[in-house]
Amino acid sequence: QVQLVESGGGLAQPGGSLRLSCAASGFTFSNYAMSWARQAPGKGLEWVSAIYSDGSDTDYADSVKGRFTISRDNAKNTLYLQMNSLKPEDTALYYCARNMWPNGAYYLRSISSYDYWGPGTQVTVSS
Repeated sequence: QVQLVESGGGLAQPGGSLRLSCAASGFTFSNYAMSWARQAPGKGLEWVSAIYSDGSDTDYADSVKGRFTISRDNAKNTLYLQMNSLKPEDTALYYCARNMWPNGAYYLRSISSYDYWGPGTQVTVSS
């Protein structure tokens, strides 16, 4: 069955960096666009970044553009999120998610366009 498992979260200081990973299994990872989303305490789910199935294109929310970088290794079935210049407002539970249509990239900024989600990894930015 489809499984997505995030890792790499933790505590970072403002201005610091973290690298999140998402290990995928149970489906042909290279056929699907993928995204990262996050949920801060007391707030709704927020889309963060997306990447095409072959890695040829990426997109970012304005709140993270220039600081976060999404990438993928289709040979390793793994999605990444490099987070630099972290801010306290980046504190959240971070999820990876699979776009629900194979061999395409549809409505990537819409949370409702994803059919499988990992359990999340906590990122806390604090001094």
